[in-house]
Amino acid sequence: MNVHRPIKTARELVDAGLIDRAKEATVATVAERYAVAISPVIADLIDPSDPDDPIARQFVPDAAELTLLPEEREDPIGDKPHSPVTGIVHRYPDRVLLKAVHVCPVYCRFCFRREMVGPQGLGTLTPAELDAAIAYIAAHEEIWEVILTGGDPLILSPRRLGDLMERLKPIPHVKIVRFHTRVPVVEPARIDADLIEALKASGKATYVALHANHPRELTDEARAACARLIDAGIVMVSQSVLLKGVNDDPDVLASLMRAFVETRIKPYYLHHPDLAPGTSHFRLSIEEGQALVAALRGRVSGLCQPTYILDIPGGHGKAVISAAAIAADGGGCYTVTDFRGGEHSYPPKA
Repeated sequence: MNVHRPIKTARELVDAGLIDRAKEATVATVAERYAVAISPVIADLIDPSDPDDPIARQFVPDAAELTLLPEEREDPIGDKPHSPVTGIVHRYPDRVLLKAVHVCPVYCRFCFRREMVGPQGLGTLTPAELDAAIAYIAAHEEIWEVILTGGDPLILSPRRLGDLMERLKPIPHVKIVRFHTRVPVVEPARIDADLIEALKASGKATYVALHANHPRELTDEARAACARLIDAGIVMVSQSVLLKGVNDDPDVLASLMRAFVETRIKPYYLHHPDLAPGTSHFRLSIEEGQALVAALRGRVSGLCQPTYILDIPGGHGKAVISAAAIAADGGGCYTVTDFRGGEHSYPPKA
């Protein structure tokens, strides 16, 4: 498609051939409310001749985003009630989110923080806010893990990432630092030696959670970027969102999970889509999601099995919602369902 810089406006989407000119005004209205950015790498992955292209569906604005449902909410997983200081979310006892930045190299149309990220969002923490966030982490000895999210933390320069790690380095109770990112997929060239070195600090184990939703996202360049991280001793896990029209197919899901494992990334979470405003066109029912995850069990290796989870609205944390394979049958016996749907007694009946 020969795009050389991020696409950020409706006019640029038209010029790149990603939307028809007839849709420009509507898409401009969407862009006024929710941030738009499509990196050149992602633009090149989109097939503009395919109206159902799964990459375009994730990143190209759509009029459906203007449809708001009563159950949708600006803070669907309840970050704000668990934010003791700006930039920190402390929902679970042993870990916190550190949201140092609220901008991304690309903006997903289903983003659960879409009201907070982007040029019109919460921005980057000020020096005073970052000081307060680091002080909070240092003062709470129960915090074992710090998760850098936002926004995409790997959009920061190596210098700023290195400074963050240096500030976490002397906090003895913090053992794990995890970065949630799309950068290895959407801007793989950014994963260079300087950035990789910035992510490491003595006494800390660094993890990178890669967000990708379709196997086409794991290009040769993306896999090479991940290899650079992994070869440097950084552990990688995956996060994906179950999305209608993107990966709501057992074969696509199986290909995605295999692609992660081939890249030495352990499948971690498969998220049920959150109740973010204007995202109803992406959401499946819980039952549909359970059926898709159950279909994975018999298709792919155990290495390829993610945990299917729901972030409970209101800030109540995550719940595992995979299809139940075992149910009490009374008298200490159970009915176990295999991956083909067959039912079996456990213990076996004599």
